[in-house]
Amino acid sequence: MKPTSHIIIKRIFDIVFSFLAVYFVLLILIIIAIVVKFTSKGPIFYRGWRTGLYGKPFRIYKFRTMVIDAEKIGGPSTALDDRRLTIIGKFLRKYKLDELPQFINILKGEMSIVGPRPQVKTYTDLYTDEERVILSVKPGLSDFASIKFINLDSVLGNNDVDNKYINEIEPEKNILRLKYARNHSLSVDMKIILETIRVLIFKGWQ
Repeated sequence: MKPTSHIIIKRIFDIVFSFLAVYFVLLILIIIAIVVKFTSKGPIFYRGWRTGLYGKPFRIYKFRTMVIDAEKIGGPSTALDDRRLTIIGKFLRKYKLDELPQFINILKGEMSIVGPRPQVKTYTDLYTDEERVILSVKPGLSDFASIKFINLDSVLGNNDVDNKYINEIEPEKNILRLKYARNHSLSVDMKIILETIRVLIFKGWQ
């Protein structure tokens, strides 16, 4: 259990960083919202349920990258050329632009800038007692697992993606999520933020 001062400082950082981020990318957010709205039927935002701190469920904000009722058409994992993706969806997912609305979740206190990516209940229900330590920290925009699997859709490919994710990717991600949950600190958070920015910039040149 981290001291109260750590929790307060992390929360203040989350709020300040989120406000600044929204301020600097506001125009991009508006443009993406318009493109999402006018290139496919459905709402601008996807608001699926995710498992949060201590297992409490919350609705995550994302720019919608899939057709309406995508969960009823396919599983929780997304193939590289998933038929559920919208015209703009694949591009938004590649550069993680669909995740930008999660600054709303951060300002609401449901997420943090750094923390294990929030999972659907289908996956968190499978956590072992040891892995449930992951739920002792707020989910976030990025962590060790997010950085390592920055190209997750490409790694999964197009065949049997749900089975590949649960049997090959999820166990490795959980090891990295546990690493963060057990060793997180403000200095670790800063390193993850800087590394996330670096890999996203590198991804932009690919």
